[in-house]
Amino acid sequence: MKKLIAGALTAAMVLGTVTPVAVFADEKQDLTLGLMLSDNTNQFFSTLEDAFKKAAEDAGYEVISLSSGNDAAKDVTNMEDLLTQNPDVIVYNPVDSDAAGDAVAMANDAGIPVVTVDRAANSGDIVCHIASDNVYGGEIAAQYIVDQLPDGGQVVEIQGQAGASATNERGEGFHNIMDDNDKFEVVVSQTGNWSSSEAMSVMENALTANPDIKAVFCHNDQMALGAIEACQQADRDDIVIVGFDADADNLDAIKAGTQAATVRQLPALMGETAVEVCGKIAAGEEVEASIGTEVELVTADNVDADATAEEEATTEEDATAEEETETTDAE
Repeated sequence: MKKLIAGALTAAMVLGTVTPVAVFADEKQDLTLGLMLSDNTNQFFSTLEDAFKKAAEDAGYEVISLSSGNDAAKDVTNMEDLLTQNPDVIVYNPVDSDAAGDAVAMANDAGIPVVTVDRAANSGDIVCHIASDNVYGGEIAAQYIVDQLPDGGQVVEIQGQAGASATNERGEGFHNIMDDNDKFEVVVSQTGNWSSSEAMSVMENALTANPDIKAVFCHNDQMALGAIEACQQADRDDIVIVGFDADADNLDAIKAGTQAATVRQLPALMGETAVEVCGKIAAGEEVEASIGTEVELVTADNVDADATAEEEATTEEDATAEEETETTDAE
């Protein structure tokens, strides 16, 4: 079982205290959980969704899962559909943090508690928000670029979807470092809407207008893949490319040397934590208003070690499950 952290990851960490994820085998509840995701075709959110469903199944809960395909208007219609099925708790990952208030208000009016995950809702009554420290993630991404380029240079920032809290927070952290360093100039700061193809277009145009670009920070790893393709087509293998999420394809890119680094989040842990929080809310227990999960920088120096640790953890979990099965059979 992966651990959650309590209090600060660093001095920059501002999210609340967390308790270990529980398995509800001994306290089953007859609950229906709603899960509304911004886009479950994105690898990060599909991982979160899978973990959420598995944890809910282990707890004996039913799940109604809907995706908005990165369309903020679809969030409202999905909420309408979800409310007709009367879930006990709704876990909501908004497309747009500002626009999310309309969907949250509908759940509030229906008396159904709402938990946000990864991205916040900027209005409405939210019982708990579960997210990585995106500001800190943006800071460690920017600091890595600074460390790799002691002479400074021109930098590109490819942002996530406008209005999303993750976009705002990752950008804030990135600029906390970059704006205070006079050796660097952010020559392009443009949205790529979390899309590989859009990020590729942004990077192509940036390279044409600014041939001396030294680095690019992408707010997610899907966009980093687009930036990699644009750099390869321009025969620019000297650009430091940093992403966010630690998707499997991007970890492979780091091993291959086409991507320099990424910021690892733990989407599966977010999904598991969300299920735990829902169980507590339904049971009338108090929960933290904000829950933070770990982030860390992954580079060529630790990507193999990280993969080994994950493999060992999986082997340990499988062995534990096998032992439990054997014990049950013996009983």
